[in-house]
Amino acid sequence: MNTETASNILPERQPKPKWLRVKLPTGKKYTELRGLVDKYKLNTICTSGSCPNMGECWGEGTATFMILGNVCTRSCGFCGVKTGRPESVDWDEPEKVARSIKIMNIKHAVLTSVDRDDLKDMGSIMWSETVKAVRRMNPETTLETLIPDFQGLEQHIDRIIEVAPEVVSHNIETVRRLTREVRIQAKYDRSLGVLKYLKQQGQRRTKSGIMLGLGETREEVITTLHDLRENDVDVVTIGQYLQPSKKHLPVKHFINPDQFEEYKNIGLELGFRHVESSALVRSSYKAQKHIN
Repeated sequence: MNTETASNILPERQPKPKWLRVKLPTGKKYTELRGLVDKYKLNTICTSGSCPNMGECWGEGTATFMILGNVCTRSCGFCGVKTGRPESVDWDEPEKVARSIKIMNIKHAVLTSVDRDDLKDMGSIMWSETVKAVRRMNPETTLETLIPDFQGLEQHIDRIIEVAPEVVSHNIETVRRLTREVRIQAKYDRSLGVLKYLKQQGQRRTKSGIMLGLGETREEVITTLHDLRENDVDVVTIGQYLQPSKKHLPVKHFINPDQFEEYKNIGLELGFRHVESSALVRSSYKAQKHIN
């Protein structure tokens, strides 16, 4: 571990640094959308995940929706989503999501999901049907699909490519050394392979995300950026990992804003079209910018 990482090791219960403190979302657009979400019981990751950027994104007409339930078949050490046996697939969900997007008048929608390794198709048919439903009901809305790895099986990834979302995203999440601990059932090279395959099959814009603060070194972060770029990824997001509960992996260190800025500059020098890098960045932050 380099000296910078070592110097940022946290004693227990150290308060978050000031750059991680955010104001409650406000504004006319946010208030309007919050009212619609509550009135119609719409399911957005923005609200269920208490995203710190919710007010900003909603103000720009962007929101994130999760499909295929709220129970995941995987048990990643960083993720607050429940792990267990998921409920059966709700085949009305594509229309529900499309209707939610229409009610909220969303300009750019991000779709994501739990992993569904219990399903023969890994949930890829539901993914395809949801994109089609959103397109039918909201022809002017652009789409980003933040997909699982589908165990790297090309026939499932092909279903995403066929419906042609403007952006397809799959998060690498962490550096190679920490993958087994952080993403227990995932594989670093499999994720890179998914991103590479998407581009090889003609996907116009691909994207990935990295969390920092899990014990990675500066050199490992830079290597990960190189790996993503070498696999033709266009957009990368870099943010601070925050522990969802005491049962999850602890935060090893908080990243200084200057370090985030350095990673952004390195990413741009490597040739990424867009790099979002700061403590509060999440996968869908400023997602509407990444379609061009």
